[in-house]
Amino acid sequence: MAEEKLKLEDLLSESSKSEGTERIDYVAIIGAGVMGQGIAQTIANAGLDVLLVERDEEQIEKAKDSLEVSMEREIARWAMTQSELKSVLSRIKWTTDKSEIPECDLVIEAVDENYDLKKKIFKELDAIAKPETIFVSNTSTLSLTKIAEVTKRRDKIIGMHFLNPVPKVPLVELVRALDTSDKTIEVIKKFASRIGKTAIEVYEYPGFVTTRAIVPLLNEAMHILLESLASAKDIDTAMRLGYNFNTGPLEMADSMGLDEVLAWMETLWTTLGEPRYRPCPILRKLVRERKLGKKTGEGFFKYDADGKIIN
Repeated sequence: MAEEKLKLEDLLSESSKSEGTERIDYVAIIGAGVMGQGIAQTIANAGLDVLLVERDEEQIEKAKDSLEVSMEREIARWAMTQSELKSVLSRIKWTTDKSEIPECDLVIEAVDENYDLKKKIFKELDAIAKPETIFVSNTSTLSLTKIAEVTKRRDKIIGMHFLNPVPKVPLVELVRALDTSDKTIEVIKKFASRIGKTAIEVYEYPGFVTTRAIVPLLNEAMHILLESLASAKDIDTAMRLGYNFNTGPLEMADSMGLDEVLAWMETLWTTLGEPRYRPCPILRKLVRERKLGKKTGEGFFKYDADGKIIN
């Protein structure tokens, strides 16, 4: 009887250890740009603590101001309360120091779509994070398998492709790389549910589902504008009213950031070689002029401080 009790205690102990490795309460996010801010807000809003890492204090101050302004707008729309704002911000720690990463249960990389940069970050993180820590990339087009090659935890590398604006879009794509384990998928699927996201599983392929499907639509709308078939306003009105879109394709591109959209198109065009992904010249022109959409106040449309189109 005593032996059976001992075995039961051992099993409970092992179960507890196993659950402990799955429990995610402290999340590090590398990169405090638009996506990093949105991911941080979403995770903090779910009651988890966040370590948001940027390269220098100047970027941190910009990111802090940007996130607070964005959340203040939500308060003005009655979509959030002042107490909720304070609660979210209290759970986010801003830093340039990666020394606290070993304390985190999950690491999410949310930097620019640059393979060499992501590879460098993952290699550095691999050397300091706990061996059981799962690494997530928010990449929308790049190969996770190649990124994972620089680490010693290939089975714990997975993609979580969030869509902008992260706090409002209820979807996330879970991207399985070649060596991603079923256990990693299971843990991250539970995490996605915990932060209020519906997760779909996709296999690694340029553009996955959402980017690959939306890019040709955005590109075609840009070509219609380039060919002067209709104005930007009328193109978006046609798609909103004709196909029940919440936002027209050109405003959608502005919301995503035209530099990001261009990066997606160039990657898909280079990787897949299909004409539908070749960036429209008008997009290249706007990016050259640093008219990147809502984040700069002008893209296909001009925007006020609240991100609304100026007629």
